[in-house]
Amino acid sequence: MRTRLLAGGAAGIALALSGALPAAAVDSDTAELSVLHGVPGLTVDVWVNGERTLDDFAPGDLAGPLELAPGTYTVAITAADAADDSSPAIGPVDLPLEGGTSYTAVAHLNADGDPTATLFTNDISATDAGQGRLTVRHVAAAPAVDILAGGDAVIEDLANPDESVLDLPAGTVSAAVAAAGTTEPVLGPADVTISDGVNTIVYAWGSLSDENLALAVQTVDTHASSPSGVPSGELGLADDSGMAYGWLIAIAAALGLAGAALVLQRRTTAKDQAGSRR
Repeated sequence: MRTRLLAGGAAGIALALSGALPAAAVDSDTAELSVLHGVPGLTVDVWVNGERTLDDFAPGDLAGPLELAPGTYTVAITAADAADDSSPAIGPVDLPLEGGTSYTAVAHLNADGDPTATLFTNDISATDAGQGRLTVRHVAAAPAVDILAGGDAVIEDLANPDESVLDLPAGTVSAAVAAAGTTEPVLGPADVTISDGVNTIVYAWGSLSDENLALAVQTVDTHASSPSGVPSGELGLADDSGMAYGWLIAIAAALGLAGAALVLQRRTTAKDQAGSRR
């Protein structure tokens, strides 16, 4: 679910990144709001109801969640160190927030490369026992893509600023990315980890033409029984391919790095266990 905040002004594959802990499930008496800065090259301040809430917020930063009483909040985004919110770069916009709900407000570029913002409602409904949730959000100035599993498109024609949500069994699945409407993988297949009781949210942000596309990852507990913690950080990778779908190479690099890290971790653990047996 999403609400478009300001008109005019990527598909990614989620990974259980080491050290990325999910935000706890939301209390019914509060709303939780996270903020992602997905506009390249612009450091900003974020104002809520006329008060500076985030100072020197840099591209790729993910802040929150802020715990707020249910109600309507006015949010404005200004240049960094502005005296007040009277001359915003984006907004002001009114955000109606409901109790027991998790939101992420994203400042980003639309498909044409103009600044805009989108308010997403994070799906924290209960997953079945043994399942996790994968949310893919395209907030980049880049083409639409399909996500493939087993050679079939499970997410089709994902375009800015849309999202797609899948509930999947916890574990590892094999996935690939193809240009929208095709089944020939542009990257992958690659292994993707799905965590029990966690909504892992991946954002593709930035601009294809400016070669600064990147990924950000956020994790939020569902109402299923699962560990709680703090929101994850982000992973940013530049694209320098210059090809029509070259921005997907950034995602491939992220998948490769994460996979290498997992293999290294497993090898180190096995080595340590072998040493302890001696």
